[in-house]
Amino acid sequence: MANLDSKARLRWACRRGMLELDVLFMPFVEQGYDALNDEDKFTFQRLLEADDPDLFAWFMGHEQCKDPELARMVKVILDRVRV
Repeated sequence: MANLDSKARLRWACRRGMLELDVLFMPFVEQGYDALNDEDKFTFQRLLEADDPDLFAWFMGHEQCKDPELARMVKVILDRVRV
């Protein structure tokens, strides 16, 4: 994926085919992404490269992501976005 420092590129990459993912990613990009360190920004970028069905399963708790960095980023996003 290209350089995602641009908010416009991030917003575009966060647009998924599932509303359930959009409502997680979009608020996170707007409110939490800038606070991430460079390593976590790279991990978030890698997360966006995953397929929607996998992302859905991880975020809904149906499956555990086998990549520990991506699993941690899923938790970071869920903790940040949940009310």
